[in-house]
Amino acid sequence: MTHAPITSLQSPHVERVKALLGSRGKKLRNLEHIFVADGMQSLRSALEPKVSFAPRIVRMYLTDAGLERLLTEFSQSQLDQHECIMVSEQVMSAMAETESPQGILAICKYLPTDLAKFTAGSIKKVAYFWQIQDPGNAGTAIRTADACGFDLVAFSENSVDVYSPKVIRSTAGSMWNIPVATDVSLEDLSAFAAEHQLKISAFDGKASAELNSIDGAAPLVMVFGNEARGLPELPSEFSLIKIPMKGYAESFNVASAAAIAMYFVSQSDNS
Repeated sequence: MTHAPITSLQSPHVERVKALLGSRGKKLRNLEHIFVADGMQSLRSALEPKVSFAPRIVRMYLTDAGLERLLTEFSQSQLDQHECIMVSEQVMSAMAETESPQGILAICKYLPTDLAKFTAGSIKKVAYFWQIQDPGNAGTAIRTADACGFDLVAFSENSVDVYSPKVIRSTAGSMWNIPVATDVSLEDLSAFAAEHQLKISAFDGKASAELNSIDGAAPLVMVFGNEARGLPELPSEFSLIKIPMKGYAESFNVASAAAIAMYFVSQSDNS
């Protein structure tokens, strides 16, 4: 850990973090498989990841106050396992995207999660999102899948960048608790489901079958569509399911629908 804090706003460290957070950050994140996580919620999970596919910390940037926060939950020896660089409050403000940074920020590296990495039988519950666009919805979906005990979250091609700052922040640390796969086509999802003997239920407000018809104890994939366009034409092996509504709203928000459906399954699964 460096003891003399970085105070220059022209430091290469500042430029590096800002590049990852800026308008061209997605290209850099995809090229190098790195992203920025900030705040106590994210770093708490990053320091104690729950799954082998979790992103790993490359480097942490801390203010004196941020270090003090971390030391209330982690030992100095735990922090010393990672490269830690002290920075001034002004430098942290220049680095962080949030208006009131907590003095804790890290660059993390992820490994693209290919469905082929999972052995048959290791995955029982999957949440799949087709072309979801809103960062808050995507982050909430990952967080909800984690809370409901799902084994995997997958996103189709042309979905939001799940390693963008807004998505990472919305997961509230769950990015380190559950595997996340990206760029998964419907064809790949069908093949994966067949290999793992997973039933596929796709949520469509016009379906005739309702949520309570799902066997929550059975291995399954739950498929949710784009916020505006819903789902595309689906293969025949996809069963269509709807969540019944009593009010006058046209539909549920996709993150809300996913939360209702995943919670229903978690309460039905006694395994």
